[in-house]
Amino acid sequence: MKKILITGGAGYIASHTNLELLKGDFELVLIDNFCNSCAESIKRIEELSGRTVKFHQINLMDTQALDAVFTLEPDIDSVIHFAALKAVGESVEIPLAYYTNNITGSLNLYQAMKNHGVRKIVFSSSATVYGDPVTIPVTENAPVQATNPYGQTKAMMEQILIDTAHAENWDIAILRYFNPVGAHESGRIGEDPSYPNNLLPFVSQVAAGIREKVVIFGDDWDTPDGTGVRDYIHVVDLAKAHVKSIEKLASSKGVHIYNIGTGRGYSVLEMVKAFEDACGHSIAYQVGPRRSGDIAEVTGDTNKAEAELGWTAELGLKHMVDSAWKWQSMNPNGYKKISTS
Repeated sequence: MKKILITGGAGYIASHTNLELLKGDFELVLIDNFCNSCAESIKRIEELSGRTVKFHQINLMDTQALDAVFTLEPDIDSVIHFAALKAVGESVEIPLAYYTNNITGSLNLYQAMKNHGVRKIVFSSSATVYGDPVTIPVTENAPVQATNPYGQTKAMMEQILIDTAHAENWDIAILRYFNPVGAHESGRIGEDPSYPNNLLPFVSQVAAGIREKVVIFGDDWDTPDGTGVRDYIHVVDLAKAHVKSIEKLASSKGVHIYNIGTGRGYSVLEMVKAFEDACGHSIAYQVGPRRSGDIAEVTGDTNKAEAELGWTAELGLKHMVDSAWKWQSMNPNGYKKISTS
């Protein structure tokens, strides 16, 4: 049974990936500092899977604690690296915090891996590394030209891994996500931000009456309805891509870079309307100014992931919004305020 170390292991994408891995022959070791996640998600993963996971509450900035995890778990086969600050808008406001946390934390992890002879990693990257692409759908060969600090940190973390792979014979899968949305079909795990930075959680909270209205950042983009277009992917499909990537690294050497999306774009207004169908009532919104660092449209070409990983997205827009609404309805306060009545 292969042992996988998951950084940011209590987070949104990690939680769904953990469930998919636990269906297979994998043992999981999770680390997280709960800066944007909750321990309750780990409990629910164990309940849903019927299996236990090991957990260490540490910060990647703490090199001694990180080294201790590798010492306590000497047979780690590979790592999936999710841990990072992740809000585009916030990264523009506090860039130093993003560069310090994301780059230094990753360097600490990579060094600990090297020290303990672990040379396989699946890295959680982002389509934001492409910036404002010239050609859509964007392929993995497109220039890396991030337009905001968050995207820049992902690009830097990628490059450090690529250079390390060439120097140290590491085997690496870099997954460039597009826009993960939705939740597990059980409604037991989902996205639980303290304040939503992404569209669908914000729409969910407006639909539930927690927030007053959705703010759409610009309706004058060069798109069919003037609102931004993105490639949304169901988080369960995204999770399955990580399992395929771990399996890929078992037999393939070197660096492998994949777009993980659907290749289909939806505008902000289309997402709001789809969510109205899911929840059964209208959702209030207003148009605000464009956000710094935003772009008009991006979708991904996923042919390489299909050809080399045997992976393709299977869940469409209805599954995305229906599962997001089920999660919101079953967990009106998220993980953090669990009813005991």
